[in-house]
Amino acid sequence: MAVRVFLVPGFFGFTNLGDFAYFSHFREVLSDRLADAGVEAIVHPLDTLPTSSMLMRARRLYEHVKAQYEPGDEIHLVGHSTGGLDARLLASEGLTIQGREEILPAIRSVTTIASPHRGTPTAAFFSSLLGQRILRMLSLVTVATIRFGSVPLPVLVWLGGAFASTGALSWASGGVFDQVYKQVLRDFDDDRRRSLEEFFDKAYEDQTLLPQLSPEAMDVVHAVTRAAPHVRCASVVAMAPEPSLSRQRTLGLKPFWQAQYGIYRALHLLASTTPESLHNFPDAAQRRALVKAFGDVPKQTDNDGMVPALSQVWEKVIHATYADHMDVMGHFHGPGLHPRHVDWLRTGSDFGLDEFEALLGAVAKHIVDG
Repeated sequence: MAVRVFLVPGFFGFTNLGDFAYFSHFREVLSDRLADAGVEAIVHPLDTLPTSSMLMRARRLYEHVKAQYEPGDEIHLVGHSTGGLDARLLASEGLTIQGREEILPAIRSVTTIASPHRGTPTAAFFSSLLGQRILRMLSLVTVATIRFGSVPLPVLVWLGGAFASTGALSWASGGVFDQVYKQVLRDFDDDRRRSLEEFFDKAYEDQTLLPQLSPEAMDVVHAVTRAAPHVRCASVVAMAPEPSLSRQRTLGLKPFWQAQYGIYRALHLLASTTPESLHNFPDAAQRRALVKAFGDVPKQTDNDGMVPALSQVWEKVIHATYADHMDVMGHFHGPGLHPRHVDWLRTGSDFGLDEFEALLGAVAKHIVDG
């Protein structure tokens, strides 16, 4: 009998592209924390269909789990972002996936991290034709930044401008997108460039997931999706500081960091616009966990740059922290660490190694004993 932990990626749904590994830091630290608790788990980082429908992604997750599962194994699912929704669906009652009932009794726990259980307003923006192109560029810039430590400054300036109405119009005309896209790709060798282009082409062909992640659509999904009674369910909530000039000044005069912060400011604004009629109100136990972490319950507008904080609240809140959407995967500013940690965006969250290890300690504890 083996204890198997499956790591399910989210919106930027790649596991390994060249030297980029989505779960590299996460897998290492989680394995250590589980070993500290006396559990020698087999941790499986998975890939997914990045922007395919939730049902297609859940089927893909089932196929991955079934390929590794042997009778008597324990299964634990840990999902980041939309990967948490995949895990939640796979462990839910009434899901129609042929063969799923064989593994369902073995699923012991589901842990979601920064997952949009009540949807995210960013989905509507990225569902548009322009938004799809910006998402493609944002994904590529994320990979390049974490891989190389930076991208050309003009790329960030153009990307930041694309979120503004006037910048978006110029972005869509004159082949600017193609020029910037090629400028980022040229830093990769031929094999990695082909892998990236194939990945993003596949994601671009199927955008079914994006409208499904709207707060309006997820309101229905959340209402009708219930985990099987034997599955222990928990969530981790991340919230980055609200953008401000005073916080931006603390970044100093580095143009690269300032440009990153401009992109974060735009993303934070997009994620703060959940319609009032769809606001989520945590229960008493969830509120206590949030107050313990943040000093108060997050506002409906608070978010991690991608997902509203209160949309991430689901079942038992085992951990909450100041962090942005990729900090919680170990992609935070830590140039002096070994292995090196590289931030995808400068958000002023001050999330570091201590916070990362505390988060994964909570995840390991939930896996081991709930």
